Amino acid sequence: MPAGTYRLQVTADFTLDDAATVAGYLADLGVTHAYSSPLLRSAAGSTHGYDTVDHAHIDEPRGGRAGLDRFVTALHEHGLGLVLDLVPNHMGVSDPAESGWWWDLLQHGRESDHADAFDVDWDFGVGRIRIPVLGSTDDVSQLEVVETDDGPELRYYDNRFPIAPGTGTGTPQEVHDRQHYELVDWRRADDQLNYRRFFAINTLAGLRVEDRDVFRATHALVVQLVENGSVDALRIDHPDGLADPKGYLDLLAEATGDRWTVVEKILEPGEELPESWKTAGTTGYDALAEVDDVLIDPAGEAAITALDTELAGGRVDYAQLVHDCKREVTDGMLGSEVARLHRIVGELPGVTAEQVTEGLAELLAGFPVYRSYLPDGREHLDATVAAVKLRRPDLTAAVDALHPLLGSAGTELATRFEQTSGPVMAKGVEDSAYYRWSRFVALNEVGGDPARFGTTVEQFHAAQQHRQEVKPASMTTLSTHDTKRSEDVRARLAVLAEVPSEWAGLVRDWLDRHPLTDRPLAHLVWQNLVGAWPLSRERAHAYVEKAAREAGTSTTWTNPVQEFEDQLHALVDAAFDDATTHAEIERFVQRIAPFGWSNSLSQKLLQLTIPGVPDVYQGTELWDFSLVDPDNRRPVDYGVRQELLARLDEGWVPPVDETGAAKLLVVSRTLRHRRDAPDSWSGYTPVPARGPAADSVVAFDRGGVVTVATRRPVHLAETGWGDTAVGSRTGAWRDLLTGTRLVSDSGGIRLSDLCAQLPVALLVRD
Repeated sequence: MPAGTYRLQVTADFTLDDAATVAGYLADLGVTHAYSSPLLRSAAGSTHGYDTVDHAHIDEPRGGRAGLDRFVTALHEHGLGLVLDLVPNHMGVSDPAESGWWWDLLQHGRESDHADAFDVDWDFGVGRIRIPVLGSTDDVSQLEVVETDDGPELRYYDNRFPIAPGTGTGTPQEVHDRQHYELVDWRRADDQLNYRRFFAINTLAGLRVEDRDVFRATHALVVQLVENGSVDALRIDHPDGLADPKGYLDLLAEATGDRWTVVEKILEPGEELPESWKTAGTTGYDALAEVDDVLIDPAGEAAITALDTELAGGRVDYAQLVHDCKREVTDGMLGSEVARLHRIVGELPGVTAEQVTEGLAELLAGFPVYRSYLPDGREHLDATVAAVKLRRPDLTAAVDALHPLLGSAGTELATRFEQTSGPVMAKGVEDSAYYRWSRFVALNEVGGDPARFGTTVEQFHAAQQHRQEVKPASMTTLSTHDTKRSEDVRARLAVLAEVPSEWAGLVRDWLDRHPLTDRPLAHLVWQNLVGAWPLSRERAHAYVEKAAREAGTSTTWTNPVQEFEDQLHALVDAAFDDATTHAEIERFVQRIAPFGWSNSLSQKLLQLTIPGVPDVYQGTELWDFSLVDPDNRRPVDYGVRQELLARLDEGWVPPVDETGAAKLLVVSRTLRHRRDAPDSWSGYTPVPARGPAADSVVAFDRGGVVTVATRRPVHLAETGWGDTAVGSRTGAWRDLLTGTRLVSDSGGIRLSDLCAQLPVALLVRD
């Protein structure tokens, strides 16, 4: 089990050999394991690796098997292990020629040796796989047959497809009509596809790893890497897409000897992982939300909500917004999945076909968690059925008839409903509602609940005590390749809850000066610009275009509205070119940045010290003001980090300033102690605070080391600590961060002394 991990995004531009060069730095930082993005062969040009095309090889542009061996050797030389990110749910099929399995499936259809590997509804489509690649139905006229050394191929511009044996004569259109696949207009993907995808991505085809032969074939190399000591632990991508996550984890544990394994599972607040899963826990989005929420001042909610109501033209009903966004998904991009559910249901007595489709869509839109794992989570289905009947009495007969069918664990219908509810949630909430409700975007994060405006210290402690009892080896995180904005952006934006009136005044002025027809979206843009400032004009433009198209309120990916996008880009340019606006942004960021740094240090120390295995996303050991991907996959300057760490190790205690060295101090000292003194991290006891500023501190004892972190830094700057103190145990203590030695009496340690240099402390008995 790792004591701490460090996430590396291995790409063609940061290869396994590049990763090997930072092994010594990671060891000095204090982690015990490097944590790599997927390494199996992926689609050409992939920057993320989640589009595996061949499970039997390490991706050559990333370094290949030889590069992996050199990387592992470097890790072992420095006493480090490797956590590998694994993608069992799907594989990349954007270029059929790259994926031998998919090519063979298209060439031989149901007779393919790999027909059982893919999740295809052969009966829908008259025995042909529908591939949404044509620009229009008329584009079949653009097909051509090309002779190659490996035999004839069907070509559509640069797209290559196989030709079944004995079917290559005649016109290209005649050849096409004889194939086991049908090339169709890309617009038909919404409702007429017959293969399962990852979310609504047509170029990622779902795999059937519930089939033991498919599991063995897709995991053979990974199991070999575990057995030979190259890989020590695993991170499993998107288990919600699997037909049987529990069965998969059982097979994986058996094949890998019960190695420490975490799953990329997003839990809604209060939701638990099924106890029967063989996993150490999640990848940490639940921890992210708990840490973020305790640093947000609930006192700012009323003023922030009033601004949002003003900009939206009425109070936003977030629950209704989520429902409506999810219905857009069921009725649009995931319509093919809903249609497949309907085909399985067939006819229901006394219920029309339209009512079946509408009932399924409403149940998916109302599901309160990503999915159930029957029999686990049956209560979510029952509650959703009841809610839909209240919302839509006209669908009572339909949902009553669907209820027992959807609740029958292990049936095709129940399983596919479970596999569909997750993508509906992800696309409807994370990739739509989060971009439409701009009340306070620091809360609009994966695993969070934007409707919950902060939590109390007592609620935070309760959550961590529960974490210690239930999943003490689960991963914790603050930033990932999937977060909507980095931890330091969120920490700065949390300050807005303490200065809501000041923020509202600025926003109103900017909107008057640079109007945008979509005012809520403008508010989202201004928050993100301030949160990430200073950032390049190019990064800002790329972000706002993605955000606007994800929101889908004024422009979309499939139908961009040029006039609106021109307005949007003009707003971004104004932030840089309008002298008044630019100066106001600079002054405001300069004012709140120190409070954001304080939040960042508290946020990081909390995440690193609560129960669980802490992960540091690449580069975030210094300030990192990144927005959504691909912005968060920019190169990391490890030279700067190594130089600063060397200075810290010479005894330098840095100021809290723009260098971020204070954060590196917090990260390195905490990770090293977790690595070197594991017995000090086996419990969780809240440490009380007393005095006028007691509500501005979070403190707890992990069983030998005490975390102290400040919150509400603006309020604290106005009032000061006064005689506020933490703890009640007498004796001498040493702060591992600054080296300061303090003596406490029965009244505890005075925070004015403890936090004189940094807003956080990590105490051990001296």
